[in-house]
Amino acid sequence: MTGNMLRWELNAFVGFIERQKNLYRRYWAWEGVWLLYNLVSVLSIGYLAAGLSTLGLEQGQANLHQTQLYLLVGALLWTYLSLVFFEIAFAITWERWEGTIEYTFMAPIKRLTHLLGVSAASLLYGIARTAIIGVGVVLLFRIDLSHANWLTALAIFAAATLPLLGLGIFTSILPLLSPEKGEQMAFAVQGVLLLISGVYYPISVLPGPLHLAGILSPLTYTLDGVREALLHGLSLAGALPDVAILLVMGIVLVPASVWCFGRAEERAKRLGLLKRSG
Repeated sequence: MTGNMLRWELNAFVGFIERQKNLYRRYWAWEGVWLLYNLVSVLSIGYLAAGLSTLGLEQGQANLHQTQLYLLVGALLWTYLSLVFFEIAFAITWERWEGTIEYTFMAPIKRLTHLLGVSAASLLYGIARTAIIGVGVVLLFRIDLSHANWLTALAIFAAATLPLLGLGIFTSILPLLSPEKGEQMAFAVQGVLLLISGVYYPISVLPGPLHLAGILSPLTYTLDGVREALLHGLSLAGALPDVAILLVMGIVLVPASVWCFGRAEERAKRLGLLKRSG
């Protein structure tokens, strides 16, 4: 019986990945628009840094190049992190748009299977889209990654996956509980993460309360660690503190977010919030 249940949940897990893939294909034109938007956003940051060289600061060319790399890596990483966060956080919104929310929440599967299936599809899609943008960045800018430690960067990315999923699941509760305003609140959470996580600047420049919030954000450690690995060749041993912090955050955030989602689902069912339109 246990084996049959496991196969049932595994089939459901793969099914959610397949469904997300079909949604991306159905709305391929919009996905193309967002891909172009992300590409333009990243490139604009690179050209912003490149434009500083037109000020005639010849002695600072090396620093300007480092600034450009710093901003480009930050923009590229944020493109990936924000995309994955957005896709997970909008899992409920997708259900409402497609008119499948009642069927999904009444299906005889574990909610963890549903959330992990959507999350896995978001991770795969985020990697693919970020890779395309990364190719564009490499082609248009002289990116020197000769000192990059790719193993360390991948280790940090892997460790960052757990807390990122936890944050996304927590935020997906908002559209579940508030069909009218939940989507806007999810965008607000994403904006706060952009502000406090050091995407375009070190968090040391932030005032006290925001600096503290930045220390508590898992994206801060992801951005810092991957930057150090790609730009300065940070060793795997040197990255262990960041990896450990991210894993601990993930171990706390993922179970807590799934538990809170379950309580929110019970409330939504009790209040009749599982409807196709707000």
